[in-house]
Amino acid sequence: MSTTTTAAVVESAGSAFTLSEVALDELRPDEVRVRVVAAGVCHTDLGVAHGHLPFPLPGVLGHEGAGVVEAVGSAVTKVAPGDQVLLSYTSCGRCGNCRDGHPAYCDTWLPSNLIGGERADGTSPISRDGVPLGGHFFGQSSFAQHAVADERSLVKVPADAPLDLLAPLGCGIMTGVGAVWNVLAPRPGATLLVTGAGAVGLSAVMAARLTPATRIIAVDRVPRRLALAAELGATDTVDTTHQDLGEAIEKLTSGRGVDGVVETTGNAGVLRTAISALASRGTAVIVGAPAFGTEVPVDVNFMLPGRRVVGLTMGDAETQALIPALVELVTNGRLPIDRLITHYAFADIQQAAEDVLTGATIKPVLRLT
Repeated sequence: MSTTTTAAVVESAGSAFTLSEVALDELRPDEVRVRVVAAGVCHTDLGVAHGHLPFPLPGVLGHEGAGVVEAVGSAVTKVAPGDQVLLSYTSCGRCGNCRDGHPAYCDTWLPSNLIGGERADGTSPISRDGVPLGGHFFGQSSFAQHAVADERSLVKVPADAPLDLLAPLGCGIMTGVGAVWNVLAPRPGATLLVTGAGAVGLSAVMAARLTPATRIIAVDRVPRRLALAAELGATDTVDTTHQDLGEAIEKLTSGRGVDGVVETTGNAGVLRTAISALASRGTAVIVGAPAFGTEVPVDVNFMLPGRRVVGLTMGDAETQALIPALVELVTNGRLPIDRLITHYAFADIQQAAEDVLTGATIKPVLRLT
């Protein structure tokens, strides 16, 4: 039996988010219906809404959901009605990368999460007036008062967990943290460079502060974001409105370079400069995604002394292991993501989206109840 709910629908590329009544399909055996309490707004949602990614529209986006389980499919064993959950990406659980503990690189990742808009069998769990909408975004489509989510998208959290604070853990926060912990894994005394002081970059700064790295350099063009980065753990900041990035890094490191980079801006020029700032055996992690087809040249001989450039999806996080750890760090004050969050009513989702693009807000979180 279908469930009627209210969702924020993007009608076509470039159009605004508008609230609309939709129907959620009957649950499949491995699905869960969640009453959404809160949902973070991410740049990926906005990129799809503006037509930069080939997701089928009209559609329902949202991939940092948090809520309460209302009903479960016949094969679901991980959660039960009444459980509080965070929602993240989905994966098949069967391919080599899933079995090896790297589900963010699942063989089905792109169609199942980002561009498919439907379940694996070609159906959408969301419709309007009998017409299917693009759905199943990251296995959830959580810009709605209710969501049909894959069981593999869910992480159970304590009954008293503050869902409107924890919602962004499912993507943005997890990505920044995972870049540092899962890929860079800095050794004692390491120097890290974080380009871009948005939600992902500032999460990387906070994560770096919890490692043996002793120098954390944050880069941005917005002074108040750099000031926040310094409060959250950056030992140095670079304002590229007034400073050349390459020259600043050379001066800060006495010409040695940095051991690790987390590049979140998606700017090819920034990435090229960040790669050129790597010390021997240094690693640059690409998080920010520019337009498809963007290329960055590298000097092959420069790379030979053990330098690496690594792409990253979802922090290379195994969600059942990382998200509970992040929940504990947030709730005990060691990962102060509240400093990044501004709350909005669900009806104000378009304003939240605009505030992200103008830089007025770092991480909007919608309250749906």
